[in-house]
Amino acid sequence: LPFCESPIMIVLTLPTRIVRLGLTIAVASWLVCELAACSKPPIADEPIRSVKVVKVGFAPALAGLEFAAEVRARVESRLGFRVGGKLMTRSAELGQRVKAGQLLAQLDPQDLQLATDVARAQVAAAQTNRDLAAADFKRFAALKEQGFISGAELERRDSTYKAAQAQLDSARAQLAAQGNQGSYANLKSDVSGVVTAVLAEPGQVVGAGAPVVQVAQDGARDVVFSVPEDRLDAIRLGADAVVRVWSSNRTVTGRVREIAASADPATRTFTVKVALAIKDDLPLGSTVAVLPAALQHAGAQVIKLPTNALRQEGQNSAVWVLDATSMTVRSQTVQVATADGNDVVIASGLTPGALVVTAGVHVLTPGQKVTLYKEKQAPSLTSKAQTATTCVASEPGQPASTTPTVAVK
Repeated sequence: LPFCESPIMIVLTLPTRIVRLGLTIAVASWLVCELAACSKPPIADEPIRSVKVVKVGFAPALAGLEFAAEVRARVESRLGFRVGGKLMTRSAELGQRVKAGQLLAQLDPQDLQLATDVARAQVAAAQTNRDLAAADFKRFAALKEQGFISGAELERRDSTYKAAQAQLDSARAQLAAQGNQGSYANLKSDVSGVVTAVLAEPGQVVGAGAPVVQVAQDGARDVVFSVPEDRLDAIRLGADAVVRVWSSNRTVTGRVREIAASADPATRTFTVKVALAIKDDLPLGSTVAVLPAALQHAGAQVIKLPTNALRQEGQNSAVWVLDATSMTVRSQTVQVATADGNDVVIASGLTPGALVVTAGVHVLTPGQKVTLYKEKQAPSLTSKAQTATTCVASEPGQPASTTPTVAVK
């Protein structure tokens, strides 16, 4: 056919059998291409990973539970004025040692002095009324003896006299109370001790009873610390506790004196106080560590694992356990009791003899095949001395020269 004719014309001029054969071949080729494109690539086998394992067994615990604590005085008093007023002076300073009866602070006494003057004037007025009533009663008693007045009139005069006397007694009592109020302008320490807090400054207006100075009384001291709820049942009143001073590693022994009945609303922990002997005069406010005897497990046989063997599985802690027969791993949930140095103590979930994965725990899946990791050893270097001798001939016929011996390390 001529090259100028169109493909359609060429197809129309071909025999029908040839056209059908060509269409069949085209459709088959298209189906093969589609099936090849839609087929998924073969899944690669999961790689076999190398892991490190430890054999579970019992080991002695090295440490017990200890709590951070603070040394406080057994009795701490917050001292304040019995009356309100403006604070003029404060002689007490933080950390100062004070004695019983020592002046700590003073209020402005002007208003109290004026109130005392008013009470004194009331006493004078009441005394004048009493004297006048006493004179009237004496005079009317004389008239009664002469028969000039009746008995009822004398009784009225007697009642007036008694009322005036009662008013005088009341005024005198008010004057005495106001005198005490005037003395309340001076805040004095009730006990000997150390000022542990200053709660008001000069120029401040304080109310009656508002704390101004806190004084720790000399004498026995306590060690105060907080215990979580899950450890509270193990602590009993009267139980022994070892107290270790952080600054000097000095240790003393105390007894549990008080356990709080309710938890702190902020920390949800319970305050425990350990009483120290008077001879154990630890500095106030010093930081110590308390080791309750009931919570000490040093030397006890426990199951321990490195911390890197644990992983989080939902809300629980879990480890990978190796099956030595099939060399596959499975997940095992465990319960952690406490920490022991850099290890954790396992309370339940494992039995002695099990192989637990300690390295590569975050790249494993249940049933995955693994191999044991073997550390590569670096080739050892020998330090033997080697002797190198080189013969160099300068010219034909001349004897060879020998180089000096060199030691190679």
